[in-house]
Amino acid sequence: MEPKRLTKGRDRMICGVCSGLAEYLNVDVTLVRLVTVVGSLFTCVGVLVYLVAAIIMPEPPYDAPM
Repeated sequence: MEPKRLTKGRDRMICGVCSGLAEYLNVDVTLVRLVTVVGSLFTCVGVLVYLVAAIIMPEPPYDAPM
């Protein structure tokens, strides 16, 4: 069994960061998206973290299950 990797998700709204994080943490993607939006509304940290993650996180392999 290969180790779990953090990659962008295929269920994308913008870049796939939230869906990739939700898959990695085994939580609902809506919860991750809500936390991201709330974090972005009250501080600019949420936007900055999302942009950095969108640049750094790799794309999922094509043969990965959806």
